Amino acid sequence: MARAAKHEELRRALLAEMSGSAPHTPLPTEREISARHGVSRNTVRQALDALEAAGSVYRVQGAGTFIAPAVVSKSLTLTSFSEDMRARELEPASRLLAAETVRAGQQLAERLGIAPEAEVVRVSRLRLADGSPMCLENVHFPADRVPGLTEEDLGGSLYTLLAERYRLEIRSAEQIVRAVDLGDTEAALLGVPLGSSGLRVERVGRDRRDAPVEATTTLYRADRYDIRFTVRRAQS
Repeated sequence: MARAAKHEELRRALLAEMSGSAPHTPLPTEREISARHGVSRNTVRQALDALEAAGSVYRVQGAGTFIAPAVVSKSLTLTSFSEDMRARELEPASRLLAAETVRAGQQLAERLGIAPEAEVVRVSRLRLADGSPMCLENVHFPADRVPGLTEEDLGGSLYTLLAERYRLEIRSAEQIVRAVDLGDTEAALLGVPLGSSGLRVERVGRDRRDAPVEATTTLYRADRYDIRFTVRRAQS
């Protein structure tokens, strides 16, 4: 069997050394890695490039290379953010940014099946997992279906609140996922470097009668979140 390339051997060695270390732990410098493993700086860069591409580490210009937090994989099952995080033994939390009643406008009206002049309740939150920012969430509900929502505790799962307070249960959803460049404010709130990319997910959630209940736009950190699904070839 052919021997693996030097940078691949180094990648495996670095992965073993990183095992058990906490997220955001800094790696040794390229010079230190080169001296410790007896390889060239170019080999070190190739190994670190491969680790970064796999999401195992991240780099901060001028600061170094750090161990990346685990990526959360979202399946196609309809679950809330809180359910996703707890399923991975992470503690979900929210920082409320805004909760207000506004006019729907044309775009939201089309998504929610209401008149453009109708009122909607907008809830904007920064969602966190074990205290680390994961996504920015903007949720809109038809105001007549959630009276008094802005006065409720909006720090937990909105799906649970909808079910318990308003007897509304989201049974299905249509989602569109796009890769986007994060704006300066979005990057700052999510704690990522300027110029970082994100995943933009637009969702319309429907109740058991297939009536739209929510229109949500969420910006996820691309370094912490991915969407995983299974595809099968059609039988001929």
